[in-house]
Amino acid sequence: MRPRLTSMTVGLTVGITAAVAAASLAGAYFFSVHHFGSLLATERSTALAQGELMRAALEHQMMENDRSLIAQVVRSFGQEPRVVNVMLLDRHGQVRFSSGPPPPAPDLAIGSATCQACHRLPPEQRGSSRVLETQGGTVLRTVIPFRNREACHRCHDARHGINGIMIFDLDAGEMRAAMNEDLRWMVAVTGALALVLIVLIALTVRVVVLRRLQRFETTARLIAGGDLERRVPVGGSDTVSWLAREFNTMADSVTGLVREVRTQRERLETVINSIDDGIVVLDAERNVVAANDAFLKRSGRVREDVLGCCCLDVDSSACAAQDCPTLGCLASGERQVRICERVASDGAVAWEEVHASPIRGPSGELVQVVEVWRDISERRAAEARLAESHRLASLGQLASGFSHELNTPLATVLACVEGILRDAKETGGGPNGSRIGEHAAIAREQVLRCRGITQHFLRLSRGQASTADLVDVGPAVSAAVRLVEPTARDRSVRLEQHPIPPDLRVRANEAEFQHTLINLLLNGIQACRPGGRVAIGAEAGDPVRVHVQDDGCGIPLEHQKRVFEPFVSLRQGGTGLGLFLSLNFVRRWGGDIVIGSAPGRGSTFEVVLPAAASAPVHGGAS
Repeated sequence: MRPRLTSMTVGLTVGITAAVAAASLAGAYFFSVHHFGSLLATERSTALAQGELMRAALEHQMMENDRSLIAQVVRSFGQEPRVVNVMLLDRHGQVRFSSGPPPPAPDLAIGSATCQACHRLPPEQRGSSRVLETQGGTVLRTVIPFRNREACHRCHDARHGINGIMIFDLDAGEMRAAMNEDLRWMVAVTGALALVLIVLIALTVRVVVLRRLQRFETTARLIAGGDLERRVPVGGSDTVSWLAREFNTMADSVTGLVREVRTQRERLETVINSIDDGIVVLDAERNVVAANDAFLKRSGRVREDVLGCCCLDVDSSACAAQDCPTLGCLASGERQVRICERVASDGAVAWEEVHASPIRGPSGELVQVVEVWRDISERRAAEARLAESHRLASLGQLASGFSHELNTPLATVLACVEGILRDAKETGGGPNGSRIGEHAAIAREQVLRCRGITQHFLRLSRGQASTADLVDVGPAVSAAVRLVEPTARDRSVRLEQHPIPPDLRVRANEAEFQHTLINLLLNGIQACRPGGRVAIGAEAGDPVRVHVQDDGCGIPLEHQKRVFEPFVSLRQGGTGLGLFLSLNFVRRWGGDIVIGSAPGRGSTFEVVLPAAASAPVHGGAS
């Protein structure tokens, strides 16, 4: 295990180094003070002994009163090694004899710094010698008084206690240099010992404490990484071993809690993933925090690609809500509900209901939002079928009453038209008679068609099915074109009939088939401007395709799904029942009507019916 620089390591290193350095410096300081005091005491004893020797010699010469011999003795003592100067001062402080150049007079005055070094202290605290810093360097100055003894009274006044003093200066530089040298050696040796001590303490702390503590760190990291069975090795009975046992006990408890949390989390994920509704949790920035399998399947992404991404980046086309429910929930803090239409990659349309609910933190702040996506396509389809049933029921009641009321005048008109036809035949030909007969025949066909429509409405209201016949497509198309030609001429619209393959048949009700074609042709004529064109044709095959094409105004895409609904009309004054009835006619015989249109480019309605060989044998109730 390699050593690592941590705050604990740095703290122990700095603390141990500071403690050892402080102890070493304190030891060095006290040793230097004691050593200097010892050297100084030795020097003082030596200086005092030499001074007493010189005092005894000088007193003998003073008794002889031989001044030249006194001066010679003073000079001879001043020439001794390390002796800086020897001076004799009278009781007034005047220098009488000196072995060298005497110092300036102010330096020997009582108020000078050199004299005040002793005289500032009380007499009982004054010593006979002191180390002084003079202009010539550091000296050990010893002051020896000459007592006024009885033998001296012949020359000196007996009332004075001291006749003079001798100042004996020794060079203290060598003593200080020796002390500094000893101090340097002591500091070097102390530093080396301190370094060795620091290293030994550091190794001891590392082996006894840090290495064992690093086991805690390693174990904690492995447990955090998922190795829940890892524990700190326990050995011994010291504090670290006790701490290891307590740590392992705590790890056992935490491991149990983690396993319980994992079990609960897996159980919760299983429950959430078993829900068919898509569930996703978003944070305040709309980043995905969690999602169930239904949501992932809906978005077509894997979990790793979804977590942490913004919901718009997951599938921006999936949410077609007018306003984002999550943003509304984050802004208001209240539950939001939206209905959106989603178009899948295969073109399928699904309707979804989105519930966005707030998730609040411990202090009540909104921290996340959970969205629940529920597919309500079947519910909407059921609601639409229910609404359609209500509309059809209402339409049936209306059709029943309308048909009963209309059949009576239609029967009267039909009787009159047939009488006109008989009269035209009985009166003979002629231009007027043939024209009247032709118009009466057309009126008879239209009256019969109206009666067929009313009969269909009656069957529709009663839930009865129409009978199936083999219908020849060509004659049925020609008859429909012939019936709508007057309307086309009135609106200045050109009506074209493309060639119909011979013997092209479908199984349907002929009246309903003609009604469908007439309705589509009339719608095309009404959609065209004067000078427009409406064309009708058919293609053989299975299924048979009859198409009606116009170059009129076209139908917007958002309205194409609703033109077949009852009472929905894009033309002013329209009833909205023509296409609804036509689609029901065609679907009853197993077919369908396909619309293709664009605004300004016209429309194409294609009636698709199974060929006569594959058509169903029976019809369905509308």
